[in-house]
Amino acid sequence: MKLLLDACVLYPTVMREMLLGAARAGHFTPLWSARILEEWARAARKIGPTGEPQARAEIALIQAAWPKAEIAAVPGVEARLWLPDAADVHVLATAVSGHADAIVTVNNKDFPRHTLAEEGLQRLGPDQLLYDLWLKDPRGLSAVGEQVLAQAQHLSGSGGPEWTMRSLLKKARLPRIAKALSA
Repeated sequence: MKLLLDACVLYPTVMREMLLGAARAGHFTPLWSARILEEWARAARKIGPTGEPQARAEIALIQAAWPKAEIAAVPGVEARLWLPDAADVHVLATAVSGHADAIVTVNNKDFPRHTLAEEGLQRLGPDQLLYDLWLKDPRGLSAVGEQVLAQAQHLSGSGGPEWTMRSLLKKARLPRIAKALSA
């Protein structure tokens, strides 16, 4: 299964690490475009002066880990597509060009299901996707969650919050998988 990851699911660290952890476990092949990665890097400016450089370093790491994941839209595809937000048409064009099965996004209103269905695509929310993968592979997704939790605890250090699986994933807007992995 090939899934195009929108910038809005790559920018939040915990959400990205959960999704890419599931990809590393073999549950799907991730796809993105250079423009999607650039949107992530620009969004990271909100964090402060170190946000964008850190995002660019993380982008370099995922590009090295998935060298075939970066897709360029086939010329002419973008021109024939429509979405409610014209700024998102490049995402749909990349999904079509990469023969993706779905777009993983939290921007539901910008990617109407009927419009995506016309292109043979689904829209998946990251929480539902991760929960569905957990139903198929509870042990594998639990291992991914444990790795993400350990990384968050390490990065928080002694002065940071004491994360639990549930609190970390709920804060990352992943409540269903949070509940499943906390049970």
